[in-house]
Amino acid sequence: MSVENQTLVAGFILLGFSDLSQRMQQFLFVMLLLFYILAVLGNLLVFITLTVDPVLHTPMYFFLRNLSFLEICFTTVTIPRTLANLLAEDRSISFLGCALQMYFFFFFGSEECVLLGIMAYDRYVAICNPLRYSTVMSNKRCVYLAVGSWTMCIVLQFGQITFILSLPFCKSNIIHHFFCDISPVLKLSCTDTYFNDIVRFAASVVFLLIPFLIILSSYIYILSTVLRMNSKDGRSKAFSTCASHLTAVTLFYGTTMLVYLQPSVGYADERIFAVIYCLINPMLNPLIYSLRSKEVKGAIQKRILEKMLHFRL
Repeated sequence: MSVENQTLVAGFILLGFSDLSQRMQQFLFVMLLLFYILAVLGNLLVFITLTVDPVLHTPMYFFLRNLSFLEICFTTVTIPRTLANLLAEDRSISFLGCALQMYFFFFFGSEECVLLGIMAYDRYVAICNPLRYSTVMSNKRCVYLAVGSWTMCIVLQFGQITFILSLPFCKSNIIHHFFCDISPVLKLSCTDTYFNDIVRFAASVVFLLIPFLIILSSYIYILSTVLRMNSKDGRSKAFSTCASHLTAVTLFYGTTMLVYLQPSVGYADERIFAVIYCLINPMLNPLIYSLRSKEVKGAIQKRILEKMLHFRL
């Protein structure tokens, strides 16, 4: 049957967690809401602390401030809608709404990949070339890197989503996911999606694999440099500086690469992985960075103490 003779969908239905019992959906709603509040408040606290404390106006914390802002946006793209769908009978989403959610999800997600790569390079320069650090990672260059990465992700993800939205969708309007992800949406197309699959894989290589290789190579050089240090305190400080970033990288890349660099992932597994990188990672990152960084932890404690004293007065 030709595409012209088929009925094109005007919107989609997000299946989400509708296969679970009502009681289980209510429990999931409470947990996701709690995690979402913690994620937003935690990242907002880190962002405000790094913004107002002049001691933390360094390249490393400049990119961490970007990451905190990014995490708030990234988790807000999917989780509020998911929470609403867990309570509502109508789980429909318009074509435009789905397109916007897909675009912003992949825009913020790809920016996080690039940002983690930049943060790894920053650690590499700080540890392997400390004498050149202030020159290589100057304030102006940090701004250029941040603006460049955001701009690149805006443009390239717009191109990828445009290719997908140009397809006719007529097989069904039910998306087997709790948000508009590329793979479940492509399955609804009534034409060959081979070219889109190639574009999607190429985008995964650009935004997942290349930053991951930059991170991997940076830490190979860092490890080599640290092991040659004579000072035990120097080695301990270097490892402590990198530990938080490595933990965040492991959590984020461990789940996203399983989903986007594999040919096929089961529906249940895909939802579990998606909850981890959409919500659990953004919730844990403020804890990871604040607990591993004495400067951030001290600044947050100072900020909280100042607020407590202000309220008492």
